[in-house]
Amino acid sequence: MIMSDLHVPFFRPSITDDEIGEVVKCMKSGWLTTGPNAIEFEKEFEALYDDGIHAIAVNSATAALHLGLEAMGISEGDEVIVPTLTFTATAEVVRYLGANPIFVDIDRETFGIDLDAIRAAITPKTKAIMPVHFAGRACDMTALRALADEHGLKILDDAAHALPTHHNGKLIGDIGADATAFSFYANKTMTTGEGGMLVTRNADIAARARVMRMHGIDRDVFNRFTDTKASWMYDVVAPGFKYNLTDIAAAMGRVQLRKIGDFQAARERLVKRYKSAFADLPVTLPADAADGDTHSWHLFIIQINGDAAMDRNELVAHLKKNNIGCSVHYRPLHQMTLWSIGNGGNKFPNADAYFEGCISLPLFMDMSDTEQDRVIDVVSKALLG
Repeated sequence: MIMSDLHVPFFRPSITDDEIGEVVKCMKSGWLTTGPNAIEFEKEFEALYDDGIHAIAVNSATAALHLGLEAMGISEGDEVIVPTLTFTATAEVVRYLGANPIFVDIDRETFGIDLDAIRAAITPKTKAIMPVHFAGRACDMTALRALADEHGLKILDDAAHALPTHHNGKLIGDIGADATAFSFYANKTMTTGEGGMLVTRNADIAARARVMRMHGIDRDVFNRFTDTKASWMYDVVAPGFKYNLTDIAAAMGRVQLRKIGDFQAARERLVKRYKSAFADLPVTLPADAADGDTHSWHLFIIQINGDAAMDRNELVAHLKKNNIGCSVHYRPLHQMTLWSIGNGGNKFPNADAYFEGCISLPLFMDMSDTEQDRVIDVVSKALLG
């Protein structure tokens, strides 16, 4: 193949015969919905941490965020602080509960939620903070926990990008937050196709989330069909949701989870190649992890400087023309029609400046050096003119 004809997708999942075999085995077992694989997936996820962690498997990170806030008692009229630079799901789950997302700006260097902006946004109605470990780089959970404790606030981590991200040597999900939501969407470091996990050390949050995950039923649905009590003997104690993870998805996730370290290492190697190749380009490269932290590198985002030969939108079109995938993460929420209503003229200069030049380049576990070299060549020539 001629190099100029090589198609490079924005993302390609790493699926092998191992995952396929376990999914087929699950399908042949006859148990397709939440069952033994989902239960084992939760146990294996808990094993990533020290004893005392509860993991609740669900059908998306959005579901995990919703369950986490609901279990924390967030309700109508409460305020939850959210960074404006995030996917809409982070804010929408707050609205599900009748509460109000209060947007704050980001740190210009790390893209994470800005601590000073949080402090300025706290009011008597504030009940929780939702930090987003953007692109896989850990927020300063030590400082966030101290700030939350100072004001009696809960913390729900949006860790959709952050597996396996570490802060101060500990895996996100077990440092600073009251609960943490992970995503296993198709383009994440590990995937179940669609899926998520809520992680917490708080037994009350875990118990409430398990009940609400499946229609507010007071018994684990899988156990209803495996224990000695009649399966029809259960009670409904709350108006719950339909957020359970299927056994088919969990079977795939169990295999992917065993590879998570290799997946992160592969991404980090590719990031180092990108950074070396782009060192002299008119771009701002993403910040590395802080000392003692580990970056999951869910995304590789560059910001195009004003002296580049192309702006962001021109580069997006140029990459498409050259058969290379890319994306933009994200247009800040305060710029969206829904979320701009009621912002009261708040200013978000860091997020606005970031968005003007940001572009996410292809990055995935099985990306070949040839594919990456193609991206490097096209981007470099475009920006230097």
